[in-house]
Amino acid sequence: MKPIISASECMSESAGPRPPVLLDVRWQLGGPHGRPDYEAGHIPGAVFVDLDAELAGPAGSGGRHPLPDPAEFGAVMRRAGVDRDSAVIVYDGGQGWAASRAWWLLRWTGHRDVRVLDGGLAAWTGELSKETPVPAEGDFVPEPGALPLLDADGAAALARSGLLFDARAAERYRGDVEPIDRVGGHIPGAVSAPTAENVGPDGRFLAADALAARFAGLGAERDTVDVGVYCGSGVSGAHEVLALEIAGYRAALYAGSWSQWSGDESRPVATGPDPQ
Repeated sequence: MKPIISASECMSESAGPRPPVLLDVRWQLGGPHGRPDYEAGHIPGAVFVDLDAELAGPAGSGGRHPLPDPAEFGAVMRRAGVDRDSAVIVYDGGQGWAASRAWWLLRWTGHRDVRVLDGGLAAWTGELSKETPVPAEGDFVPEPGALPLLDADGAAALARSGLLFDARAAERYRGDVEPIDRVGGHIPGAVSAPTAENVGPDGRFLAADALAARFAGLGAERDTVDVGVYCGSGVSGAHEVLALEIAGYRAALYAGSWSQWSGDESRPVATGPDPQ
């Protein structure tokens, strides 16, 4: 099953006999809360999920957006109506980062049928609703471990033995600027692969063959090189893991990402351009 779905396909499935569970995960880094936008208009039937409060644990030594407690995440998904065998479609405002975070968490905890609305709400041409649905309680119970996950030591090792992508903007990778975390730069050995280059001007993912060519050009080799991804705090990195899956690669996510790595002064920091 493709991990993304078009707006027209989403509309068709939503009108079918077994409509998917729709999750609205609108969020902006450092921006206003997504709930007011949701209340102003959302895809009919969609339930709002708060990335900061429900798709992440409290900020701290694990980074700015550490993984949520699986039991608490499961409770959020059940309140949203997610069953173990229901189809789930997640969307955000169009950037795709937040929706990919929800996609990754559901997949990591064992849900098999979850897709991201390609292009987000910006791609939706149907009517919007202001009604807040109250779905029946779902029965989804998380079983973490279905997708590969890295900790800081694992990320450091992969940067030496395999391929570790840094999904942040190139200027943050180089250490030219660092608007959020303690210090700029990157994990030694990591390769710059900005998330923004996974999508076209309309915010939709590039075609699978174009993504495959992009990652191959950055050193990815199917079945021969282990691939991992990190970003600032594990949100845009999930978007890159999704892009890699579209391209046919299975990649691990370093969820703590740069916010965790750079917060530990004992960890080495590299700066400057990509050695490739």
